[in-house]
Amino acid sequence: MEINDLKAFAAVAESLSFSRAADQLHITQPAVSKRIASLEEKLGTRLFDRIGRNVALTQAGDLLFAHTTRILREIDNLRRSISDLNQEPTGTLTMGTSHHIGLRRLPPVLQAFNQRYGRVKLDIRFMDSESACIAVEHGDLELAIVTLPPDPATSLSLTELWRDRLCFVAAPGHPLIQLLPVQPTALTQHPALLPSWGTYTRNILEQAIKPTQLRLQVGMVTNYLETLKMLVSIGLGWSLLPETMTRDGDLSEFRVNGINLTRSLGVVHHRGHTLSNSAQAMLDTCLYFAESSQGNVA
Repeated sequence: MEINDLKAFAAVAESLSFSRAADQLHITQPAVSKRIASLEEKLGTRLFDRIGRNVALTQAGDLLFAHTTRILREIDNLRRSISDLNQEPTGTLTMGTSHHIGLRRLPPVLQAFNQRYGRVKLDIRFMDSESACIAVEHGDLELAIVTLPPDPATSLSLTELWRDRLCFVAAPGHPLIQLLPVQPTALTQHPALLPSWGTYTRNILEQAIKPTQLRLQVGMVTNYLETLKMLVSIGLGWSLLPETMTRDGDLSEFRVNGINLTRSLGVVHHRGHTLSNSAQAMLDTCLYFAESSQGNVA
């Protein structure tokens, strides 16, 4: 069996979508279908049932999938070990990050890394911090640069890079801006625009107001902080956003009496997996820029 065929099979089995698998592998959908057909021909059995646009694993597909993830992980570990014998970082570094960190924190890090370690191919996957941590747990990502989980799995190693101060914000002229100071009860009287339930940032807010037994009036939810900023700027409600997003004058910050919130951003990797030279170089580059920015407001 060809490794690329197994990778295509694993991608389709995880997403149950040929198109999403193609996006993940950076190839065309017909190429994915061709690899699956080749694998089915070699095994002499169907691996997927295709009914309209729905895709489901057959019994043989379930059996193969149970072994494929481990096989591919062992192949990656072998390649990494051989590559690391050279000392110089090479090969592909598969990592995850959130859209916000990718936009606001990583550009200088990635630029410096690429200039110094040009032989490393970066495979960066943008996703929610929560999904990235799960992917690191499962071995699908070597590391992730994300909002750090407040209660991480024991298998995860966390390195804090930046501390984000979280600000209550609204459009200039919003009624909450006129109140000094804002009492927590006032938050419930206006629509809130927030990340989804279960996200680390949303949990920080929910834990902060839990003692008050207040129930927020949530108008819209999205995990894209840039979208939340836009919705707030046009007056659709208030939100809680990192201070780095409040400096261009589109939003006004207001203080809530007794509530001061921060979150940690950093690198997550698996304790049981030795970092490749490429991953260690990325961690070192992040640490250099984090230390260089100490003293600046996060």
